[in-house]
Amino acid sequence: MSKKPTITPQDAAHVLSEALPHMQRYDEEIIVIKYGGHAMGDDTIARAFARDVVLLEQTAINPVVVHGGGPQIEAMLKKAGVQSQFAGGLRVTDKATLEIVEMVLAGSINKQIVGYINEAGGKAIGLCGKDGNMVKARKVTRTVADPDSNIEKVVDLGFVGEPAKVDTTVLDTVLGRELIPVLAPVAAGIEGGTFNVNADTFAGAIAGALKAKRFLLLTDVPGVLDKSKQLIKELTAADVRRLIADGTISGGMIPKVETCLYALEAGVEGVVILDGKVPHAVLLELFTDHGAGTLITR
Repeated sequence: MSKKPTITPQDAAHVLSEALPHMQRYDEEIIVIKYGGHAMGDDTIARAFARDVVLLEQTAINPVVVHGGGPQIEAMLKKAGVQSQFAGGLRVTDKATLEIVEMVLAGSINKQIVGYINEAGGKAIGLCGKDGNMVKARKVTRTVADPDSNIEKVVDLGFVGEPAKVDTTVLDTVLGRELIPVLAPVAAGIEGGTFNVNADTFAGAIAGALKAKRFLLLTDVPGVLDKSKQLIKELTAADVRRLIADGTISGGMIPKVETCLYALEAGVEGVVILDGKVPHAVLLELFTDHGAGTLITR
């Protein structure tokens, strides 16, 4: 069994001293963190993430956590015997599915993250987009090609929405008061009802509305990779569009970077895609010179 490297008090003091200019850069700023379902699966990493979020708040940064929960929703749907269907990468959400989605996202997962942050010494409060009419959603439809005929058809996704309007009143009241909001991506519809919103899209809308200094997208990949699968450390919005056009950015990374571009256009200073399974990924990104993922700026 390998021994942990010994860190002297001098080493620890040096690390803290090196972090100072980074802490000053983010002093009193808002950092929105999208915490992905896959990164949440490991209890040890989840607790470490909660400690890191508390540390941000203790250093006069205002963190806002938005969480997903795809794997957890899938497990609960199976347990309840509800069959899932997907179209264009989004879960088709009927009434039975929506009840479970809301229960898992705004209930069990949200309160688990709140609990971990509070155990680590923070003061987290669990909210969803319905609270204070924070996020109003419009219904989403998707055009998908039939695999046999290749004819495109519009698919009704049920109770799946996308942010149409964000009201930051609740968050403005909470931030700067030692409270850490933890948000579930469930929103009220513009014309009533409840909608399941993609967590990345929800987080991007929140980051844009708050004009966040940084929007961190914690995923299960190191960031944006080039064609030889090497991490690209920095990109501009124009670079991202070029890499989509030439096929370097493909598949599930396309909607993620499109969310990043939306957030930048809405006023976020920088967006970072990074691997949430890396221990202390958030601290590595914000408080060290080399960062931890792909930084995208305007």
